[in-house]
Amino acid sequence: MDINRRLAAEFLGTAFLLIAVVGSGIMAERLAAGNVALALLATALATGAALVVLITIFAPLSGAHFNPCVTLYAAMRGEMAWRIAALYMVAQFAAAIAGVWLTHAMFAMPVLEVSPHLRDGPPQWLAEAVATFGLLLAITGAVRFAPATTPMLVGLYITGAYWFTASTSFANPAVTVARSLSNSFAGIAPASVAGFIAAQLLATFAAVRLLPWLFAAEN
Repeated sequence: MDINRRLAAEFLGTAFLLIAVVGSGIMAERLAAGNVALALLATALATGAALVVLITIFAPLSGAHFNPCVTLYAAMRGEMAWRIAALYMVAQFAAAIAGVWLTHAMFAMPVLEVSPHLRDGPPQWLAEAVATFGLLLAITGAVRFAPATTPMLVGLYITGAYWFTASTSFANPAVTVARSLSNSFAGIAPASVAGFIAAQLLATFAAVRLLPWLFAAEN
């Protein structure tokens, strides 16, 4: 596939992912009347549903990574060239930020803002490591044993991980950076970003060592 089309697919997919995450968070917060559990449920369902659609339509074009950790995993496994991986990551970060800004404009919020929502401490970092490793586990296992179900399985995993991780499963460095630029239900303070990304990257390195062995074809 032409590299420009692949990058366009990654950009659009990542942007719409952030629109789903932040937009559903804003809408849920406005309609849930202070019920945080209801707002989280709405955001989880909207994000999971959007992922199923986005992965289905963009996977044939770019692989539907939408996540620097997924791209890094593929590059470290030798499944894509590092030059292409770098371009993917640039597109993902730029698209994530653009998606947040577009969402703010849709909901008549200031386009440029910063989140004050601190998410710090070892439990939060551990949760992000678990969320990220689990996401790569779901993707690798789906591709190995049931590739046609990958969009659904990833969407279901993220929907569940919103609830079973203490961090509500960011599991994506581009998403983490972009959400620091939104003073909304989905936000994370910039001071908390480094810890989240470090945990996500550590989980990716662990996945590169373990998952290829776990899902290797039998000899």
